[in-house]
Amino acid sequence: MKLTLINGPLAEPIGLDDVKAHLRIDGEDEDMLLASLITTSRLHVEALLGLALITQTWQWRADCWPRGETVELMTRPLQSVEAVRVRDADGGATTIDAVDYIADVGGQTGRIAPRGGRWPRPGAAIGGIEVDFTAGYGDDGSDVPGDLRHALKLLTAHWYEVRNPVHIGTTAARVPDMVSELLMPYRMRRL
Repeated sequence: MKLTLINGPLAEPIGLDDVKAHLRIDGEDEDMLLASLITTSRLHVEALLGLALITQTWQWRADCWPRGETVELMTRPLQSVEAVRVRDADGGATTIDAVDYIADVGGQTGRIAPRGGRWPRPGAAIGGIEVDFTAGYGDDGSDVPGDLRHALKLLTAHWYEVRNPVHIGTTAARVPDMVSELLMPYRMRRL
């Protein structure tokens, strides 16, 4: 299974002005650094939690269908499924009609499953299945839950204040506990 970002977000969940107000920074000298830290914080949180905070388009690729035929699209929250394709041995793609599968956009993890019980088998040995989908809370930062936006501000502030080189595993490299606690409700729980 492979996830590939097709179209990234058009905005960040928190703005430069929000971060500057949080850090009590006047002036524009640190704007480029802060903007990069905002993006880095978003990417860190998204990777940690399997989230897309702002609307993004992704592609899920696999060699074969999972057992049980239900595909879990691990970037959430799922907004929509744009296309499901199966490739033949020559690399040609057949798009599966949307009426032939069910998309679960309301669950903790977005899922798709075939209506008839089984997906068509790919002829390609590698990467024979592709699912294009859109995930995210919405197009604007105000669509992202407030606790996630606050965690992003805290994480951005932490990385702004701790600029010295550190080694992974040291105290200075750790994400602050308050950030981890704000993110806890969004972690995937597996049985």
